[in-house]
Parts: sequence; C-alpha cells; structure tokens
Amino acid sequence: MSINISLPVEMEARVREHVASGLYGSASEVVREALRLFETYQSVRASTLMALKADLQDGMADLKAGRVAPMDMAAIKADGRAGRSKRAP
Repeated sequence: MSINISLPVEMEARVREHVASGLYGSASEVVREALRLFETYQSVRASTLMALKADLQDGMADLKAGRVAPMDMAAIKADGRAGRSKRAP
C-alpha cells in the first residue's frame, strides 16, 4: 500500500534528520515507528484512564460505606517531618 502525505516543513525536517542519523532506512520507517509509538501511547492512556475510573469508583464506594474520615493535614505534615528528622544523619 502506498500513501502520500504532506507534512509541515518542521516535521519533514525531523523525518529527514532521523533518516540521516542512520537509525531509519527511509521516511516510511520513521512514520511507521511514529504510528507504533502513538498506538502504544493511546493504549497506555486508555488503561490509565480505566484505572483512574476504577479508583474513583472505589473511593465513592468507601465514601458511601462510611470508610472515609476527614484528614488533618497539619498532623500529616507533622508526622512526616518527625519521620524525616529521625532519618537525618
């Protein structure tokens, strides 16, 4: 299959640089690799979104079940600082 594409000047220059580096044998290889990376990125993004939605559902379930308590940020910071000062040389 053959497809002709138009790229902005900056992108064309980047493709040419990749080919000139010797890492890729042709512009087609650069574009194929870019598409593979894009698909991987999309897959990771989708799975991250699904995990975030599951975490939100868990949090809402905890809230409805009464397993959530107010946070005392001052106490959390004090505990962290106390732990850090114990570890300091």
